[in-house]
Amino acid sequence: MNPHEQGRLLLTRRHFFSKSSRGIGVAALASLLARDSGASTNSPTGGLPGLPHFPPKAKRVIYLFQHGAPSQLDLFDYKPNLSKIRGENLPESVRMGQRLTGMTAYQAKFPTAPSIFKFQRNGKSGMWLSELLPHTSKVADELCLIRSLHTDAINHDPAVTFFQSGFQLAGRPSIGSWIAYGLGSENQDLPAFVVMVSQGLGNSQALADRQWSSGFLSTRYAGVKFRAGADPVLYLSNPQGYEPAARRRFLDDLGKLNDLKLQDYQDPEIATRIAQYEMAFRMQSSVPELTDLSKEPQRIFEMYGPDARKPGTYAANCILARRLAERGVRFIQLFHRGWDQHGNLPRDIAKQCMQTDQPSAALITDLRERGMLDDTLIVWGGEFGRTVYSQGTLTEVDYGRDHHPRCFSLWLAGGGIKPGFTYGETDDFSYNIARDPMDVHDLHATILHCLGVDHLRLTYKFQGRHFRLTDIHGNVIKPLLA
Repeated sequence: MNPHEQGRLLLTRRHFFSKSSRGIGVAALASLLARDSGASTNSPTGGLPGLPHFPPKAKRVIYLFQHGAPSQLDLFDYKPNLSKIRGENLPESVRMGQRLTGMTAYQAKFPTAPSIFKFQRNGKSGMWLSELLPHTSKVADELCLIRSLHTDAINHDPAVTFFQSGFQLAGRPSIGSWIAYGLGSENQDLPAFVVMVSQGLGNSQALADRQWSSGFLSTRYAGVKFRAGADPVLYLSNPQGYEPAARRRFLDDLGKLNDLKLQDYQDPEIATRIAQYEMAFRMQSSVPELTDLSKEPQRIFEMYGPDARKPGTYAANCILARRLAERGVRFIQLFHRGWDQHGNLPRDIAKQCMQTDQPSAALITDLRERGMLDDTLIVWGGEFGRTVYSQGTLTEVDYGRDHHPRCFSLWLAGGGIKPGFTYGETDDFSYNIARDPMDVHDLHATILHCLGVDHLRLTYKFQGRHFRLTDIHGNVIKPLLA
């Protein structure tokens, strides 16, 4: 059998309908393709028709994901009474038989480990924050601090996957992809969804590119990873001696070939390929200008901290996040690794905060000064929290903490969120939620709401089922809204 005959046997339903005299017709086929690919026929942003569902408070999201799980007990959830029972075994009435990781399940005792760091009230709101966050403390009145978040996953990879896609198993679209699919981009020369990764000073878990995958959505909605260095996006630059005019002619000819294939097979991924080649061509001009920080004033680098001039650092990525937001990129996600602090937690978390505290606070201040904070939603947090008991040896100045999904903290700022507000409460051990629980699906529903999207109505039909980011769960947490 020759290759041509083999190709004909691999007919898609689109190819069948387009070639059959008894098919549904060209107009109906076009409608089918638009529905299946998520293509829009009347949205100037490339999003879905009819979105946003209602007037949005936020136009874009900057998600500062702290990969590895920061300890809420040492940063956000002040528990002064723990010092009275330091070293005592955590009561079984608190643990209630909840599952443990394999790293501490073997321990005979679970010594209570209060934080060695001081806390104080900050701003007019009186928000309790750790001394490890002196810069964040100065913008406390812009924060909405959630202390009662909980998740289903107890290990890093499924927990990160859950936060990104609303499901613990890989294969579903990430939150950035859902938002790009629904709302599109305000800048046709840049992707709607951009990702940057920086390396911290502590232990790092593996971070797979599938965390910003588009899953079963078209690949046009996947996150585009920007790297540090002279080539922020792989294969974007022309080879030496290859002029832009030659690239333009090459893409025109390639587009004609792909268009012939598209007409023959009507595969939406071919249309995606054509669009992405064109996007890459436009990015050859837009990305170098975007990533050139030389025109930023000196005060900006001073605001973001000593690492701000070093490409690939968290501080430099925060500046790029602001520049991307200025240019209409819809969803910007920074992954900062190094928060997996088990042993030597006090030492390692202090190092991490030295890298992240000032840039995070500076991003809020910078956006506020530019009049962009009101329509930019910032999210800061990791995949779960840390235990009140020490993993391993407890000393006067050192302790470890294991994974804890039952309760942890995260903060939001800007974009329709109530500022200077603390939501939720944990028990005296920061082990269980005492008031106002909030899960990952609720967080996703609330983020979408700020963008003017009803999470129940942003769906995609795949394998006979209408999927959504919040699956069959999720509620908008209205007390968080401004």
